[in-house]
Amino acid sequence: MATKLLKMLLAASLLSCSGLAQATIVEVTTNLGKFEINLYDESTPVTVQNFLNYVSAERYNGTVIHRSVPGFIIQGGGFEFDQQLPLKTRPTNPAIINEPKWSNVRATIAMAKQAGNPNSATNQWFINLKNNASNLDFQNSGFTVFGQISSSDMDVIDAIASLPQYDFFAFSSTEKDELPLRNYSDSDYDDNKPLVADNFVVIESVVVVDNRTNTISGLTLVPTTNSGSAGGDESSSGGSFGWFLLPLGLLAFRQRR
Repeated sequence: MATKLLKMLLAASLLSCSGLAQATIVEVTTNLGKFEINLYDESTPVTVQNFLNYVSAERYNGTVIHRSVPGFIIQGGGFEFDQQLPLKTRPTNPAIINEPKWSNVRATIAMAKQAGNPNSATNQWFINLKNNASNLDFQNSGFTVFGQISSSDMDVIDAIASLPQYDFFAFSSTEKDELPLRNYSDSDYDDNKPLVADNFVVIESVVVVDNRTNTISGLTLVPTTNSGSAGGDESSSGGSFGWFLLPLGLLAFRQRR
């Protein structure tokens, strides 16, 4: 009995160390379709628990995809459309520590944060549309990847990323930013047609999918390309991606309408 128990403990330890232990799956339902996220519970426990805290409190429900950069990322988790602009900020829990262990490759989800502050992630996240490792694995001590979307579900993400964008006073009453919008045209914009809820990609619900086994099977976990990443208080050589949390900048990627 003791030998059997020892073998079980050893197997569990090896599985945990490999980063391939069973993980939680959440299903995200939007008004453009559903996609599942396989969370890396074992290797990024703080980040995953933080995300699940928002999920269990239903605080992602009703939020919108508020930023899209074609060929780069889409971002959500922090704002809702309350029948008018600017978008309404959702309340946040305390910020968490950085856990930059996995690379920002296509189909991964990572936490957004403030520029120059590695340990500032709260509720906002982004999904990588392509391999952004050479940039985001290094900026601001690396952005924490904490899950992955299956290749088949990326069709929904790509559909969101392909939506047209229009300049509005999205986050403040003094500066315009681009919003990805659906059911909205250039003529609507030229006619100053007011936005309604149906113009946004709305996250209707995020729920944990139960009774799944071997949820990491078929996924490839890619270690960060930043060999010096250790999280915590590691200094950053960059920080130009502070817009991942704050509605600032993005000038290099804008396509003005």
